[in-house]
Amino acid sequence: MTNSIESKTANEVICATLSDAVKTTPDLVVLTSDSRGSAGMTSFISDNPANSIETGIAEQNLVTVAAGLAHAHKRPFVFSPAAFLTMRSVEQVKVDVAYSKTNVKLIGISGGNSYSNLGTTHHSLQDLAITCAIPNLEVYTPADQFETRALLNYLIHSKKPAYVRVGKRKLDNCYPKDWSTFVPGKANILRNGADICLISAGETLFPTLQAASILATKGIEATVVDLVSIKPLDTELLHKLAQKFNLILSVEEHSIINGIGAQIATIIAQHAHAKLKILGFPDEPAISGTQDEVFAYYGLDAESIAQKAILSLKG
Repeated sequence: MTNSIESKTANEVICATLSDAVKTTPDLVVLTSDSRGSAGMTSFISDNPANSIETGIAEQNLVTVAAGLAHAHKRPFVFSPAAFLTMRSVEQVKVDVAYSKTNVKLIGISGGNSYSNLGTTHHSLQDLAITCAIPNLEVYTPADQFETRALLNYLIHSKKPAYVRVGKRKLDNCYPKDWSTFVPGKANILRNGADICLISAGETLFPTLQAASILATKGIEATVVDLVSIKPLDTELLHKLAQKFNLILSVEEHSIINGIGAQIATIIAQHAHAKLKILGFPDEPAISGTQDEVFAYYGLDAESIAQKAILSLKG
């Protein structure tokens, strides 16, 4: 964990990365649905008006326009709140983007529980379940500024459709500042231990790393895996983990139904050796509060993750 470096939001990193890229990639286009401020793309749009399109609050049109631009050999990056992008415009994502294999990058901003106080209408705790079920669509959720930058550099040059979920808050640093490696379909092991395996992604990765540090003070050594590439999935690594560990604990800012834990379960179910415990949001509308309060309520803070790991190890 690189805590001495100032943390940044994913939006800040995305804006800076695209602002640099557009200088040498003039076919790059940013599309927003009255979301330029929420997406942190105001400076990009001000500096590059010819590479920007505002559709207003019309998410279905937003996705279809982006698909049309991709057919015209542009590289569209779509920004809209994840709750709306993956619900209101899911047919357009399925048909115009994924089925047609158009080079559209869908950035679901304020994902997960980011809009915590705004309630269920603005929560996106089902977005990964929806997008992972759509053929031809890659799905990613980066954990910090360095991983976000590496992912964006991959997406800029990739021609495959993809969905990326990011949150609003400043991201605690999980990777070293010179991290530039991103490979689709590859998970990253950030910590090695022999007693239990913790798997997470996105904004729950940092508290998962903190939980591993807490466990270490109690004599329990945990392997921590960042599952940034949710689709394609690193099946090779998951196979190895399922064979190595008796217990795997997944942690996610998502419904426990058909989220990251479920993706892992489809792989490790082939190996009777490993048990899987899934930590996430239950099958009910989430409470309102600050994001930290909500994480603590549902047991997604570092102390709760560590305690769940200890209890699970006891059987």
